[in-house]
Amino acid sequence: MARYSGFKQLLGYVVSMFLIALSFYQWDMSQRKLEERIHETQELRKQLLRETCAGDKETFKHRLEDVRDKELANLIVDDKHGIIYCYIPKVACTNWKRVMFSLTQDEPYPDPVSISSYLVHLPNTLPLLISFPRPEMKAKLKHYTKFLFVRDPFVRLISAYRNKFLQHNEEFYQRYGRHILRLYANQPDPPQSLDEANASGMRVSFQNFIQYLLDPLTERNVPFEPHWRQMQRLCLPCLIKYDFVGHQETLQQDSSQLLKILMLQDDIQFPPSYENMTTHAVLLDWFSAVPLEDRRKLYELYEEDFRMFGYKRPRELLDG
Repeated sequence: MARYSGFKQLLGYVVSMFLIALSFYQWDMSQRKLEERIHETQELRKQLLRETCAGDKETFKHRLEDVRDKELANLIVDDKHGIIYCYIPKVACTNWKRVMFSLTQDEPYPDPVSISSYLVHLPNTLPLLISFPRPEMKAKLKHYTKFLFVRDPFVRLISAYRNKFLQHNEEFYQRYGRHILRLYANQPDPPQSLDEANASGMRVSFQNFIQYLLDPLTERNVPFEPHWRQMQRLCLPCLIKYDFVGHQETLQQDSSQLLKILMLQDDIQFPPSYENMTTHAVLLDWFSAVPLEDRRKLYELYEEDFRMFGYKRPRELLDG
């Protein structure tokens, strides 16, 4: 009887070990399949960039000699790890700047979550490509691992509008809000401060914001502010051959894979994202007050971003 009991215990142990090994095998296989799928997605994203750039050599800049330094102002350099990151406002750029800042510190790297968002947006906090002589810039662009993260262009505009015109932002009210109210909201003498504007119930509407973007005079003297400048203009993907193209819509998955590619997955973690994803219904609601003709013009303004980065033309907004 004792021998039979011992056999049962041994059998139970063997079965338990088998089930544990099987679960680890299944987990490992699922991880491999996920990584293969991400790799295939990356190849498709980069192929789309190459094809779009090759198909329109007149529109997009392809040579460093044709670009002024200020057009490269969004490229952050990490010499220690051989990385160049092109940041795009409203596309997880605060958290990626936190990661880039952490990597400039001594090991063990500080948790990016602990890094102040205010600090990483200050000038001169992170080294920029334009701080180097042109020959060095060219060498770094050739040899470093280059990446960017993009987002649905219309959803990015909504995020920029909410951040700069619905939240309390005196700077943007003074630089843009009063001007927009004056020209597009029939307010010849807008309040002097944002607090006064809020007290009187006066606010830049999303439709006013779109009117401002569509006005040909807006870019007569200066380019679009980076929060609503086209992504392809900020990161020049026909000039810079990016090794990794992340999407906001798959942010955590893409970020995790990128850190593996950079061989940093054991050293640093990308912060969790809490921004609500804009649904199809929410997108329709935001544009409900924008005339159909203006929606179509807006698409034309950001069409290269849609095409280059694989975002579908929003037919429900543009086809009436």
